[in-house]
This record gives sequence, structure tokens and C-alpha cells, in this order.
Amino acid sequence: MATVFVPTALRRFTAGQSKVEAAGSTVGEVIGQLEGSYPGIGERLLDENGNVKRFINVFRNDDEIRTLDGLATSVGESDKISIVPAMAGGSR
Repeated sequence: MATVFVPTALRRFTAGQSKVEAAGSTVGEVIGQLEGSYPGIGERLLDENGNVKRFINVFRNDDEIRTLDGLATSVGESDKISIVPAMAGGSR
């Protein structure tokens, strides 16, 4: 199973866990597995069309999945999936 690193903002869905294990041969399947195990997390990651929300970045190991095959990006047993919400704001 792949290791999924969960950002602080989503840990309320994973009982405070910062990393969880999830099965799947693609990133989309891993997200589906996460939703099955941790209801509500999927709607925070995917938009109404089933695509990763534009302010969420998902990495397989060191590569952002938008530069690969998106949700169809393959996932191996030892891969690490990182969910990284975009940061915005601040002051001048």
C-alpha cells in the first residue's frame, strides 16, 4: 500500500493521523480508498467533476501529478502520496 501524507487541515478526517496507508494502482484509486476509509476527505480533494481541486496539489513521490497522468498516475506499493493545499495571502 502507498503511504499518504495528510496535511494538518485534513487530519480531522483521519483521526489526527499525519500519514495513512491506502491501496490503489492509480492516484484516483488511492483517493477513492481514502474516501472509503475516511468519509468526507474525498470532497475536500476533488471538485464536482471528479478532478483534483485547483488549489490542491498532489504529489507521487517528488512529482506533482498534473505533470504526470493526473488521477491516472500509477502508484506502486512503496510510493508516497503527498497532499499539499496551496497557500495564499499574507501582507506586504
